[in-house]
Amino acid sequence: MPRQPRLDIPDLLQHVIVRGIERRPIFRDDEDRRNFLDRLRNLLAETGTECYAWALIPNHFHLLLRPGPVSLSRFMRRLLTGYAVSFNRRHKRSGHLFQNRYKSIICEDDVYLLELIRYIHLNPLRARLVPNLDALDDFPWCGHAELLGKQSGTEMSCDPVLQLFGTKLKTARRGYRQFVADGLAMGKRPELVGGGLRRSRVMVRGAEGCQDFDERILGSGEFIEGLRNDGFLEPATPSTVSLSVLQKLIEDYYQLPLRGLCQRGRQNRVAEAREVFCFCGVHLLQNSGTEVGRHLGIGPSSVTRSARKGGQTVARDKSLKEWVSRTLKQ
Repeated sequence: MPRQPRLDIPDLLQHVIVRGIERRPIFRDDEDRRNFLDRLRNLLAETGTECYAWALIPNHFHLLLRPGPVSLSRFMRRLLTGYAVSFNRRHKRSGHLFQNRYKSIICEDDVYLLELIRYIHLNPLRARLVPNLDALDDFPWCGHAELLGKQSGTEMSCDPVLQLFGTKLKTARRGYRQFVADGLAMGKRPELVGGGLRRSRVMVRGAEGCQDFDERILGSGEFIEGLRNDGFLEPATPSTVSLSVLQKLIEDYYQLPLRGLCQRGRQNRVAEAREVFCFCGVHLLQNSGTEVGRHLGIGPSSVTRSARKGGQTVARDKSLKEWVSRTLKQ
């Protein structure tokens, strides 16, 4: 039976797993790992994606992400392609680096956020990369040490996680560390990476009837049914928004005059609208920088700089992020 297409829903938690082809190493040394983390950190900032947990194992890695205005597929394409090219160049190899396509599982926040953070951050210990929890506390290739304040590797979203353990930072870190320690006796937790199908065998039929399930989702039947009712489980259709239409939409949002986006000058509102246009045109609608620049009458390098600033603006402004996702159906 062919695999279902991955789900790509903005603002929902996603557990991403990527493995090396034929289980070969994708990180040969610390320079590889630093290269990967530099790319991850830059992409998180540029795209407004939040990261709550991560772990690098020699032949695979885990990420717990919440995509913003940029879809997970585009985020992962940039991350994996850029890293694979640099890895192959550095190690004088060619061909595929990763096994098939990455695996991603939509996760229900309330039930699984902390469970997945603990599961991902215990991976180096389960893989015997460190001997015990004390060593994991200082392990540089996992987000656990970031949450404990012992390093800063990816600018991951630590505050939302720690706030679940207390209002005072020291108390929250102590609570988080104890939560991770409590997971040591739980074993490999295969139910956290198998998607809904594995659990559905025991919960599909019960006294109250049939619960919904989907192997691409880690969540209750009610959660999955809600996604289906909202139309998120239907096959995605590519956006058909042209640059001209996008310009009109953004000019209306920022209340600019007709063709105001193309006017010269450095007025704050016009400049911000132009940056958001570049971000949406390049990263969301997948036009080239040359095409977007030609539309605005600027060069590709200016488009790149503006798109980066526009992505940061969208990530920072919640109402703008919601408008972009709704308008462009990302």
